[in-house]
Amino acid sequence: MKDKIRIFLDSDLLEKYLLGTTKKEETLQVERYIAMYPKVRKTYQELQENLEAFAKIHAVKAPEGLKMKILSTIRAQNIGRRKSRRFGIAATIAALIFAGSSYFFWDQNKSLQQENTIVNNRIMNLEADMKQQLEDVRNQFIVLNNPLTKKFYVNGNNKAKDLKAVAYINPVKKLSYINVRNLPNLPKNQCYQMWAEVNGEMVNLGIIKKIEDKDKLLALPYGKNAVSYITIEPKGGNSSPTVQNIVANISY
Repeated sequence: MKDKIRIFLDSDLLEKYLLGTTKKEETLQVERYIAMYPKVRKTYQELQENLEAFAKIHAVKAPEGLKMKILSTIRAQNIGRRKSRRFGIAATIAALIFAGSSYFFWDQNKSLQQENTIVNNRIMNLEADMKQQLEDVRNQFIVLNNPLTKKFYVNGNNKAKDLKAVAYINPVKKLSYINVRNLPNLPKNQCYQMWAEVNGEMVNLGIIKKIEDKDKLLALPYGKNAVSYITIEPKGGNSSPTVQNIVANISY
């Protein structure tokens, strides 16, 4: 009887049962041995407690199948040698630690690759933004210093008498900018919004905010016989201009 129990304990059935990889006949055998033999039951409880302790300390999911591959390797390396139950438990725990560590480093490497991709994307976006800003600065310089640039003074109507702006149009370089120098105050639930009608299409140029830099230029889409508008819209802007709330227009 003792040899029967020893042979059973030297096999890998307890570990496989604990990992849920036993076949139907093996499961029945393990459960029968656990119920019938106190030594088997005690060993199983020790193995289960050790694995639970490990799981709490190293709560990292191992790749599917890796644990069994490591167990199989350990078993293959020890064929023909009698293994004590203590060695079996230690080998199982060591295998799971290795599996957890392998997954941990794999996951860390994957995270680093993802972070590297995010950083590279941010760098590319920054480079694109800088390129666009430099292009805008170059265009502003051309518009302000080119003798062919036309200058239009824009005043608000009765709804915004103090609105002052200057539009700069260069038909040769096909560049248009506007400098909004003064915006009358509005109620908190309203805002100024700019629009441009280019080639028969209305383009939303966004909300105009009061700015400290009185010399700041805002780009306008260039088009032959284009017209730009400034309207008063509800707070947050509108999807289409409110015609009755046009306070200024610029034709170029």
